[in-house]
Amino acid sequence: MTTHSTTPVDETTLFLGDAWSDPIEVGIRDRIRGFIEGLIEEELAAALGRGRYERVRSRPCDGEPGSADTAPTDRPAEAAPIAGHRHGHRERRLTGSFGTIEIAVPRARMETTTGGTEEWKSKVMPRYARMTRQVEALIAGTYLAGTNTRRVRRALAALFKGAIGKDTVSRVWRKVKTDWEAWSKRSLGEEDVVRLILDGTVVRVRLDKKATSISLLVVLGIRRDGQKVLLAVKNMGGESEAAWRALLDDLVARGLRTPEFLIIDGAAGLEKALAALWPEVPTQRCTVHKHRNLLAHAPVHLHEEVSADYTDMIYADSAEEIEQRRKAFLRKWRLKCQAVADSLEEAGERLFTFTRLPSSQWRSARTSNAVERLHEEFKRRIKTQTVLPSPETAAMLFWALLASGQITMRKVDGWQTLATKPTDAIIDLAA
Repeated sequence: MTTHSTTPVDETTLFLGDAWSDPIEVGIRDRIRGFIEGLIEEELAAALGRGRYERVRSRPCDGEPGSADTAPTDRPAEAAPIAGHRHGHRERRLTGSFGTIEIAVPRARMETTTGGTEEWKSKVMPRYARMTRQVEALIAGTYLAGTNTRRVRRALAALFKGAIGKDTVSRVWRKVKTDWEAWSKRSLGEEDVVRLILDGTVVRVRLDKKATSISLLVVLGIRRDGQKVLLAVKNMGGESEAAWRALLDDLVARGLRTPEFLIIDGAAGLEKALAALWPEVPTQRCTVHKHRNLLAHAPVHLHEEVSADYTDMIYADSAEEIEQRRKAFLRKWRLKCQAVADSLEEAGERLFTFTRLPSSQWRSARTSNAVERLHEEFKRRIKTQTVLPSPETAAMLFWALLASGQITMRKVDGWQTLATKPTDAIIDLAA
């Protein structure tokens, strides 16, 4: 009996044989190696005040040529010798966009002010540096694109000759975490934010060795020039009033000024938190979320008709038309499906707060779509990971997608009139 067996192939060794060797790449790496070694040699020569194999010149005494009592020489001041001596080289491996190369880094001992010596430290090639910042950005960007650590290793194996492992990816990610922590604590006192958009989304993370659903609470700000800016993203157990209030209190503590307009998704916990903190700020309830609520209260065969009537009302050209079509909507649906009419009335005037703004702003002020799009893009990127490693990772990954430029945000529509304050006029809710 014949048995068939297969030997697993190490994916990191694919495309690395002689048949794939490129003399151009090899030549470039050799030149880059020489160039980097030259940079480090020049740095050390400047620190010592002399080049390689040059002797140390004695410092002149008073009255001797070159002393302060004689005419100055033409030798530049920076050429004065500095106490220290070379002592060989150390082989270092460096991974860059050019691949992985071995570099001979010169070593030296420098005298200190206390009379001892210390190892010279290069700024060109910092101690423990294994890769260039460009490669670190590439690794982080690949991870942010929705790839887990093992897939990053496989994807970059051929380019970097297997030098990128999952530990390397994790190490780069820890550097990103440092930036995240600084961003989370930054002052908001200088942010000229006039509008806030607040919304939450649910993601799956590993918590206590179990896959658990948590909420990511997101606050997006609109500056006076119309540019959107992420102000906060925080992982919480849910969207309760206490959870939202904790996030809002942190923003205020970091210097965020009272906004002029708020856009929310209609979550009860968020509404209560905002009412307690900023009761006088005009608040718009997202019209898209309310549309979904109406459809949830109607039989499937009526969905198309409900959508048509609701769209005609919300997207009318003036506040007067919106008011008239709202009354018509309620009269019709009280007879046809009372639950739909009740759901619309539940939203109250907050569903039409956008009418207090200039009409040029209505499109951007009606909905929380600006945050919803971020949620959708975030979930598309993490789809391959199913469950994220931890709650903090979820919040950090959301921020990093924007901070790295993986997701960009444009100015809101009607930003030219953002300086205009909301009026006090509201539509008549009597039906």
